Amino acid sequence: MALFETIRRDQERSGGSGYRAFSRWLRHRLPTGLYARSLLIIILPMLILQTVLAFVFMERHWQMVTDRLSAAVTRDIASIIEFIELYPGEQDLQNIVRIAREKMNLTISLEPDGELPAPRPKPFFSILDQILSDQIEHQINRPFWIDTVGDSRLVEIRIKLEERTLRIFARRNQAYASNTHIFLVWMVGTSLVLIVISILFLRGQIRPILALARAAESFGKGQKAENFVPRGADEVRRAGLAFILMRERIERQMEQRTAMLTGVSHDLRTILTRFKLQLALAGDNPELESMNKDVEDMQSMLEGYMAFARGEAEEDVGSLQLSVLFEKLRNDLAREGKALSYTIEGEDDVTVRPNAFARLVGNLVSNASRYANRLEIDAKHSAKWLTITFDDDGPGIAPEMREEVFKPFFRLDSARNLDSSGTGLGLAIALDIARSHGGNITLGDSPLGGLRATVRVPA
Repeated sequence: MALFETIRRDQERSGGSGYRAFSRWLRHRLPTGLYARSLLIIILPMLILQTVLAFVFMERHWQMVTDRLSAAVTRDIASIIEFIELYPGEQDLQNIVRIAREKMNLTISLEPDGELPAPRPKPFFSILDQILSDQIEHQINRPFWIDTVGDSRLVEIRIKLEERTLRIFARRNQAYASNTHIFLVWMVGTSLVLIVISILFLRGQIRPILALARAAESFGKGQKAENFVPRGADEVRRAGLAFILMRERIERQMEQRTAMLTGVSHDLRTILTRFKLQLALAGDNPELESMNKDVEDMQSMLEGYMAFARGEAEEDVGSLQLSVLFEKLRNDLAREGKALSYTIEGEDDVTVRPNAFARLVGNLVSNASRYANRLEIDAKHSAKWLTITFDDDGPGIAPEMREEVFKPFFRLDSARNLDSSGTGLGLAIALDIARSHGGNITLGDSPLGGLRATVRVPA
């Protein structure tokens, strides 16, 4: 029993893996868009139904009608043969030819040569040849020869008699159901009309979903989508209204955060100004130098808060020229005796919030310039993404600390000499700006031996 149970589990496991492999293959082959998949849901059942009708019902109907028509023509030919054998006279033969032409719509003649031509190759679609041959063998049972290809409107039949050959020409529609194509034309034409109507209807239903997707994508990039209005079916309208409410809640939270930072920074700056005034009135006292340094550090952090709040508050999306920004940063680093080189692949102009994005790049360059002497920037602007890579030759950051450095006020004191001008907010602000554009910043190892920072935002 244990052996049988093991075999059964192995079979189920192998069958399950085959099903999963087929599912993966099918997912890779099917379209990914909602519009294309909806069309497949409508079109595929219609095609399957028409295929079943064409190859099951139509084939049986076509074969039955053709069989009855061929049987009728064969009975007429059998009757003519019997008349010829009963009335072999010349005058009787002329009357038989006339009766066959007027009453049976058959053109007949008797040829003295008793040999039949060589059999012709059967056509690919040989339903008429097969049925007519079977009927002649069943009803007449004499050597015969047929041609259904030579003249598309006529069927030629030759039947060997004792010393002569009976040659018959019958119209093709007498022995073959030739009007079945009308049903096919109506079926295909109706299907095409239904498909066109379905396409137009689906376009109207998919358009609100695409508008919702574009609005969500624009909001993820930090852009405004004020002209978005929920439309379409009730479910799509509810999704659109939920998106608008979510966007308003997020915007309110961002405004509250910015207002809080601005208010707190302003109040603290007022207090710090009083501290500085009191320290200045105290005169030059060596014991107060550390306090002056702390006040300056707090002032620097508050200025960073204020700059960030001002930049994010009401800035609209605009165009920024990367070459101009990189050239300015290169000149700034050249005055400090450090080298910066850059390359730009793709369009030079990018659509971002210019001041915020310039602050993002400036913060990363400033962070690298504190600890490195050489910095390389590689910008790639494709149709969907803007990717900027910063490589420096500094000491780098340990892998386990690369997530921590994005936290506000986090400093790698044990790994680096702290610059007195650092506030611990540069990378945190840069990451916040990147995410507000719908992107992200990742850290890795640089081929120059230092740190690699990669900024990737939607283009």
